[in-house]
Amino acid sequence: MPTLIRLLTAERLIDAPHTAESLADAARHEPPDGVYTVANTFSATQVLKLDSHLDRMEDSARRAGIALRIDRPRLRAVLRQMILDSGFGDVRYRITARDSGQFILTIEPFKPLADEVIAAGVRCVTAKDSARHNPAAKVTGWMHARQEISLPPGAYEALLLDTEGRILEGTGSNFWAIMDGQLRTAGEDVLPGIAQQIVFEIAPPIIPVRREAIRLNDVPQIDEAFITSSSRGIVPVVAIDDQRVGDGPPRPTTLALRAAYLRWVEEHLEEL
Repeated sequence: MPTLIRLLTAERLIDAPHTAESLADAARHEPPDGVYTVANTFSATQVLKLDSHLDRMEDSARRAGIALRIDRPRLRAVLRQMILDSGFGDVRYRITARDSGQFILTIEPFKPLADEVIAAGVRCVTAKDSARHNPAAKVTGWMHARQEISLPPGAYEALLLDTEGRILEGTGSNFWAIMDGQLRTAGEDVLPGIAQQIVFEIAPPIIPVRREAIRLNDVPQIDEAFITSSSRGIVPVVAIDDQRVGDGPPRPTTLALRAAYLRWVEEHLEEL
């Protein structure tokens, strides 16, 4: 099923001049000099932390030198109507802006990760010397640049390494490792994730959090690992490059964090 793409101008909502089969396919039409955010809905028109997504868009715009002010009530109303008109049910959506004059709204049917993926975990690979320029800004230039990072067969996500070998983040996720009884994640040189915000809130009663990246040579010492993103939540990682993470299932701390994360989500959904 194709995506639905609309342009929200200062005057009205109009059809985009292009079509696409998915959000990923539509990315090739995105401007190289904008900012964006991606998330999904629940029960068709319920969202999670949308204001945090829009706060980050405005912060990214400031960091990128883009003049952006978002009319949030109007944007919410238009996005809601698009979803209802599409008949997709739950959707994954992207909001893109170059300035305050025009927004690109793209939606596709949302397919949550299968339970089997969570149970089995995923394999990640690392990309050397791939730390992003201006990482705190979620810019469309990165959306295009990350296409150059290829994944080998069986790999789910690429993890970005800096020149010191620190594992910073994924191409579209934050990375977490459990080591020495602490939950570790990079506290700088990464994009502040919306799912990351939730983990920072729900994790302390379960495990101490340390905002410091691990290094690639630490992987043999970590007990568990996972990645987070708005559309996927917490996804267990069972291997990095050719190294297995920990002793394999059941990954109790990761699963406890995932359960707490899902409870938090249920308690904080809001209507568009």
